[in-house]
Amino acid sequence: MYGSRTVTVVLPAYNEEKYIRSAVEDFAGTGVVDEVIVVDNNSRDRTAEEAAHTSARIVRETAQGYGHALRRGLREATGDLIVLAEPDGTFVGRDIIKLLAYADDFDMVCGTRTTRELIWEQANMGWFLRVGNVAVAKMLQVLHGGPSLTDCGCTMRLIHRTALAKIAGDLTVGGSHFLPEMVVAALKRGLKIIEVPVNYRGRVGESKITGSLKGTLRTGTNMIRLIVGRLLM
Repeated sequence: MYGSRTVTVVLPAYNEEKYIRSAVEDFAGTGVVDEVIVVDNNSRDRTAEEAAHTSARIVRETAQGYGHALRRGLREATGDLIVLAEPDGTFVGRDIIKLLAYADDFDMVCGTRTTRELIWEQANMGWFLRVGNVAVAKMLQVLHGGPSLTDCGCTMRLIHRTALAKIAGDLTVGGSHFLPEMVVAALKRGLKIIEVPVNYRGRVGESKITGSLKGTLRTGTNMIRLIVGRLLM
């Protein structure tokens, strides 16, 4: 609990059996989290079984896709403040405190993984990904009148339940470009957003989104199409 408000952490999971237990324990152990939700998105390994050994609540989302899993988690969350994160070891549970520190003044607090001092040596954030993230984020910032943005695809972010209610009907993406959609929707509804740097570590296993050049380019293209396309809506 943060002050008088409850906190939910949502972890979208697809074949994350190797780290899911550690991730739940890391976030739950911060002392401010009241609920952890693991969204099992058709995992073919023992993700659900491993998560069942933790305090997390497990829900299953059968519509395949990163955005589908995150949207399901947002619908299931009961907290006043909802934090999206990853169960693959890339994020540090204690960084939730950074997001909460700005929660009194902003409707959404987004993490950024592009601060060089916080990119761990093993992290999947080489110069190409880093520059690409910053470039697409700046496009979103300029075209949609956003605040200073340096990361278009950082999962780790906080949103107030009351703010989520204002944009829930605008969220439609089932793929990995859901993350910029969430920011665009918030800006269109006049929500206050700020970005803060978070730690970014090497993940356990291979990224399903940016683990290959093809996947990286496909994700980036989808994000740009969404950002430009939403100007017409």
